[in-house]
Amino acid sequence: MPHTDFSSLHVSSQMLKNLASLGYTAMTPIQAHSLPLILAGKDVIAKAKTGSGKTAAFGIGLLSEMVVSNSRIQALVLCPTRELADQVGKELRRLARFTENIKVLTLCGGAPFGPQLSSLEHGAHIVVGTPGRLLDHLRRGSLDLSSLRTLVLDEADRMLDMGFYDDISTLIAAAPKKKQTLLFSATYPESIITMSAEIQHEAVEISVDETHEAGTIEQMLYEVDKDERAAAVARILSHYRPESTLVFCNTKIDCQSVADALVEWGFSALPIHGDMEQRERDEVLVRFANKSVSVLVGTDVAARGLDIKELSAVINYELSRDPEIHIHRIGRTGRAGEQGLAISLMTAQEMRRVQAIEGTQGRTIPRSDLWTLTKAAGKPLAPLMVSLCIDGGRKNKLRPGDILGALTGDDGIAGSEVGKINILEFHAYVAIVRSSVAQALACLGRNKIKGRFYKVRQIY
Repeated sequence: MPHTDFSSLHVSSQMLKNLASLGYTAMTPIQAHSLPLILAGKDVIAKAKTGSGKTAAFGIGLLSEMVVSNSRIQALVLCPTRELADQVGKELRRLARFTENIKVLTLCGGAPFGPQLSSLEHGAHIVVGTPGRLLDHLRRGSLDLSSLRTLVLDEADRMLDMGFYDDISTLIAAAPKKKQTLLFSATYPESIITMSAEIQHEAVEISVDETHEAGTIEQMLYEVDKDERAAAVARILSHYRPESTLVFCNTKIDCQSVADALVEWGFSALPIHGDMEQRERDEVLVRFANKSVSVLVGTDVAARGLDIKELSAVINYELSRDPEIHIHRIGRTGRAGEQGLAISLMTAQEMRRVQAIEGTQGRTIPRSDLWTLTKAAGKPLAPLMVSLCIDGGRKNKLRPGDILGALTGDDGIAGSEVGKINILEFHAYVAIVRSSVAQALACLGRNKIKGRFYKVRQIY
C-alpha cells in the first residue's frame, strides 16, 4: 500500500504548504499510485474517472518540474470539452498558488481568437485546451511546442470517441520526441492501448479500483415501454424528490425532448448538448452546479467537466451500450461518503445491456415496478437557489469577493444566503437563496461592484 501523506513526495515545502491550505489532507488512490511515478519522470497510463483526483495528480507533477524563469510552454494538457478544460485550468491555477509567476492559459473553441493570440504572445508556462482550437493555433504559428516537457491527455477515451485522433497526432508531432506523456482515461478500450503504444515510452500502467461500496449507491431498474420513458422520469422525480438529478440520454434529440417535457410538467430542468451555443452551455452548467436548476438532461460527452460534488441522483433515460460508461455515469452520485441514488430505465429488448452491466459490476441490479412509486403531494420540488447574472467577468477583473461585498454590505443579505459565485470571461453568476432574491437584486442595484454599477438579471 503506497503512502497517502503528501509529505512523502519529493515536492517543495511551498507546494506542501499550498496543498494544506487547499484542504488536501491525504492522497486519493490514483494520486498515491501515480504521483511517485510522475515525479520520477515516467510515462504513465492511468485508469481514472472524474472525481478521482487525477487533475491534482498530473498537476502536482508538472508544476514540480516547472522552470519559472522560462516563459515558453512547458506543459500541455489536452481535454475533450471546453467545460473540462476550464475546470482543469482553474484547478491548476489553485495548485500553482505557491508561486505567483506561473501562467496557466486555457485555449478552447467558442472563445474569441484575438485575446488568445495576445495571451500567447506574452508567454505561458502551461496551456490547457481542446484539440481543435490548439490545432488552429498551431497552424497559425501562434502555438510553439518546441520547449514542451510534459504532455497530458485527460479523458483520452472521450477525445478518441469524439474523433480527435488526427488532431492529437498532429499536435504531438509538433512537440519534442523526448518528453513525459501522461495519459488518463476512464476506460481502457483497444484504441487507448494502441495510442499509448504509439505516443508513450515504457509507460507504467495504473488501474486503481475506485468502485463505490455496494451500500453507497442505491441502484434500481425499471422496465418501461419505449414511449413511456419521459413520463417514467417524471414519476421517479415526483416520488424520490432529489435536490439535484443528472438524467443521461444517448442522443441530443432525446436530451432536448426530455427536458422540454419535464419543464411542461412543472419541473426545473435544462438540457445540455452540442447544438447549443457555448454561452448557453456555460450558463446551464453554472446553474446546475449552483443548485438553481434541479434537473440536468445531457449526453455523456456534454456532461463531462461538470463540477458538482453533491449530486443526489442519476437517472439513465436509456442504458449505455458500454457497461463501463454506465458505471462511470452512476459514479457521479454517492460521493464523499454521501448516499446516492442511481435509477435506470430499460425496455424488454435491452436485457443484454443489463446483463453486461451486471457482469461488469459483479452484482445484479434490483428490479421494481414503476407504478408502485407514489407521486408526492404538491408541485415538483423547487430549486434551493436562484441564479443572478452580472454583466461583467474576468475581463473586468471581477473577483468573487467583489460581488460578495456588494451583496453583504450595508442593509445587505447574510453571507450564508449567498451560494456559489462563478466568474466567466464576460459574465459572472451568483447563486442566492430563493427567499432573498429580491433583497439581493436591490443590493446590486444600489451598491457598486469594484467602483461601478453592472447590469444584473435573474435567470429563469
